[in-house]
Amino acid sequence: MSILKVENLTKRYPGVVALDQVSFEIEPGEIRGLIGENGAGKSTIIKSIAGAISFDEGKLIIDGREYTSIAPTEAIKQGISVIYQEFNLIPSMTVAENIFLGERIGSKFKVDFKEMNRKAREIFDRFGVEIDTTAPVGSLSTAQMQLVEIAKAISKDVKVLFMDEPSASLSVSETKVMFEIVRALKKDGLAIVYVSHRLEELFEICDSVTVMRDGHTIETRKIEDLDRHTLIKLMVGRELNETYPERIPVSDEVVLELKNVYGNGDVGIDLKLHRGEILGLGGLVGCGRTELAKMIYGAVPIERGEMLLFGEPVRLSSPADAIEKGIGLIPEDRKTEGVFIDFPIDWNVVVQCLRKISKNSVVDTGKMDEISKRYIGEMKIATPSPHQLVKNLSGGNQQKVVVAKVLATHTKVIIFDEPTRGIDVGAKQEIYRLMNDLTKQGISILMISSDMEELLGMSDRIVVLNEGAIAGEIEKAEFSQIAVMELASSN
Repeated sequence: MSILKVENLTKRYPGVVALDQVSFEIEPGEIRGLIGENGAGKSTIIKSIAGAISFDEGKLIIDGREYTSIAPTEAIKQGISVIYQEFNLIPSMTVAENIFLGERIGSKFKVDFKEMNRKAREIFDRFGVEIDTTAPVGSLSTAQMQLVEIAKAISKDVKVLFMDEPSASLSVSETKVMFEIVRALKKDGLAIVYVSHRLEELFEICDSVTVMRDGHTIETRKIEDLDRHTLIKLMVGRELNETYPERIPVSDEVVLELKNVYGNGDVGIDLKLHRGEILGLGGLVGCGRTELAKMIYGAVPIERGEMLLFGEPVRLSSPADAIEKGIGLIPEDRKTEGVFIDFPIDWNVVVQCLRKISKNSVVDTGKMDEISKRYIGEMKIATPSPHQLVKNLSGGNQQKVVVAKVLATHTKVIIFDEPTRGIDVGAKQEIYRLMNDLTKQGISILMISSDMEELLGMSDRIVVLNEGAIAGEIEKAEFSQIAVMELASSN
């Protein structure tokens, strides 16, 4: 008997049908993959089941109880729990306090912190995980925060656990730890709905997969009846060539050079980036790739050494200096660092060049309209209007807005930090084609990626970092996952 049954759920927004007669069911002890391109309706269906948004038609049947509408408190009462991609934790509170937030442990007038910590440790001990339950959550690593979210979910009488992109910010080893916990929860009879853009994870962890497209449920199949090619075709509704764009020969002209640069560790860094090149930066999480990118972008000071742009020494004291010199950054976290999510597309596109299109501090809206429409067209941003709020776009289109914002400053060097994180397979292909087209125009790209296939497939050359220092460089002819990992993990 199914623990959760979704029947013909429909959700409409003005001018958009976000969910259209969505139906599926899941049994206790089943791990169900839920996949689809950005904008397919995955987040909407999760929020509808959890009571975060109301649905217009259809019904939910949870453990035999039927609902034509559901409030968040009732969803929790009936064992529905969601771990969202953006953590819902309070950094200043301890691990135990976050896990049991809203629950009474102790008397009416006094919280029993000793008992709270005991219960929290009991949950972590169950999975063989060592976390200090008295530590502030803000002091934890991303992987530890993910475990706190899981502990918080299962501290209640959870029956169905939704996990939205749980591995997006985790390393390979951290993901394996999480998988072991998920498998343990499955043995305990929990139904788990696992949302991920990393298709290889589905084949490793899921029993079955439900595919969504354009607000519809397309098909649910057992994982053994699927392969990667079939899964992609179901997602996008067409044949999709997954190969990476063919690269053109790279120029010998050096655009950016670091000479014995310090500020990222105890060893000086030497680096060259050529015109039209995609230089991949590999390494394990915490190896210093993002920190190096921030030095090049002027967000972190270079302590000593020299940076040259087109052969001329440059000293950057801020990102504004970098932008002025033609260096742009596509940050890892596009929603908090790449765009102003609650502002429209046109404003986001021109935000870094407002001075150039303003007179007496008044923005020339005609120029803003011209620039934004140009890049919406060039980037193929799917939107009904330049005035659409960025938060209403899919992840892939949000990423394109970040790129458009950088290109509007006439940049010559772009740092892509995790360019396709949280983006579906179809949108990835568009981002790859875009990066390839940019290099054909002579723009140089420094690409940081934890996706090994992406790193090997898109780079012309790979530099591997280890503990803030360059561990080695790999030419195209020598590319392999083993070569990267040997340098990344060397002592």
